Amino acid sequence: MSGPAGGPPTPGEAAGPDPAGLRFGYGTNGFANHRLDDALAVLADLGYQGVALTLDHDHLDPFAPGLAGRVAAVRRRLADLGLAVVIETGARYLLDPWHKHAPTLLHDDPARRIEFLRRAVRVGADLGAEAVSFWAGVRPAGVDPQVAWDRLVAGCAVAVEAAEAAGVPLGFEPEPGMLVEDIAGWRRLRAALGEPAAFGLTLDIGHCRCLEPVSVPQCVYDVGPHLVNVQIDDMRRGVHEHLEFGTGEIDFPPVLRALADVGYRGLVAVELPRHSHAAPSVAATSLDFLRAAERAGAAAGGEPTRAR
Repeated sequence: MSGPAGGPPTPGEAAGPDPAGLRFGYGTNGFANHRLDDALAVLADLGYQGVALTLDHDHLDPFAPGLAGRVAAVRRRLADLGLAVVIETGARYLLDPWHKHAPTLLHDDPARRIEFLRRAVRVGADLGAEAVSFWAGVRPAGVDPQVAWDRLVAGCAVAVEAAEAAGVPLGFEPEPGMLVEDIAGWRRLRAALGEPAAFGLTLDIGHCRCLEPVSVPQCVYDVGPHLVNVQIDDMRRGVHEHLEFGTGEIDFPPVLRALADVGYRGLVAVELPRHSHAAPSVAATSLDFLRAAERAGAAAGGEPTRAR
């Protein structure tokens, strides 16, 4: 059963294996030096099936005038190019030109972040996005941990309400160094929200290697029913640095096999936000790598590990 707009299943739904294979996308935060139209064309020409669109000052700014018309133009462009889309909200200085990612849901005044998330959900709905992804943020200095947690739960509840009304799944991303940095933290947050169907998981494969206590494939098996968005990159244990494939420590064929085994049908989008200087070539080599790894994982076969 598909979710809204023919996207992935609603979080918590069972999904069978997809004989068509995984669908690879690329994040526009790795094309920061390109016009959005140009970035989309390059990705389609390379053979990507989707895009993880970070709403930012030069890539569909949700606060600039004429939003409805610009969203309609992007929707037509995506359709013409045959690209699926997820919405990402990790723009660094969109909300505050002085402070990276500020304000988050944890700040004293999170109003601009909440409005950003509401707009992101509306943009996602208008684009037919498969998910809208967001994260907690780093706890500000001087904010008590319990206060920060309460603010996060309250802010996420607002986002869930907006997503439910729009029919767009949310993918909450655990991010190293943030208030919710791992899968266990996401489970705690989901429970605090009452386990709403709209509150799914964005899983960054690199983050699993960086700090999760189990193997990367096991992370996928453990959360498979809740996945609505997957970011993929290489990484090393204990170091939060998004690396090109083959330069970190992750063995990718078993990871891609795990995604197939759990029946994940959403985008698997390359997340290399510091590689815009060489975006077309990095995107090309990344897709070649992922296709080869997917073939290797499928050829290895074997029985899948059951999710817990």
